[in-house]
Amino acid sequence: MDFDINEMMREAIKVAWRARKHKNHPFGAILVDKEGNILLEAENTVESDMDVTSHAERNLVSMATKKYNPEFLKDCVLVSSAEPCPMCSGAIYWSNIGTVIYGLSEQWLYEISDPLHLNSLLLSCRDILTSGTKVVNVIGPILEDEAREPHLNFWKVN
Repeated sequence: MDFDINEMMREAIKVAWRARKHKNHPFGAILVDKEGNILLEAENTVESDMDVTSHAERNLVSMATKKYNPEFLKDCVLVSSAEPCPMCSGAIYWSNIGTVIYGLSEQWLYEISDPLHLNSLLLSCRDILTSGTKVVNVIGPILEDEAREPHLNFWKVN
């Protein structure tokens, strides 16, 4: 990777803030090529699409696989403001994207959004992405305090 991962994470966090501004869950993802060029970005659109599968990472994977071939995606990096969930991790794996970098860890996300674990799926992206037969590099959490900020005072916790 020939780019500053902290700078790219801050870009993904900006997308998360935009998702929140659009009344969606505060998650954002960007696709970066090996030179550090931002190719695509996607917000979470669960609320506006009324589709529980419209997570930022899955939205990004869908756009990326329509635009780029798997060989190209192998050298790309998906930068996500938070650790990808199991659904998104599976989509990332099947897309052939070679590296995932995430900010807010699953652990801290659930502490903020679901502290009683009433609606949690506790399975890390690292466990999923390193269980396959092809290599997907996972880096994170990074800049976790900054990545946590879009979530503060967002989730209605009982």
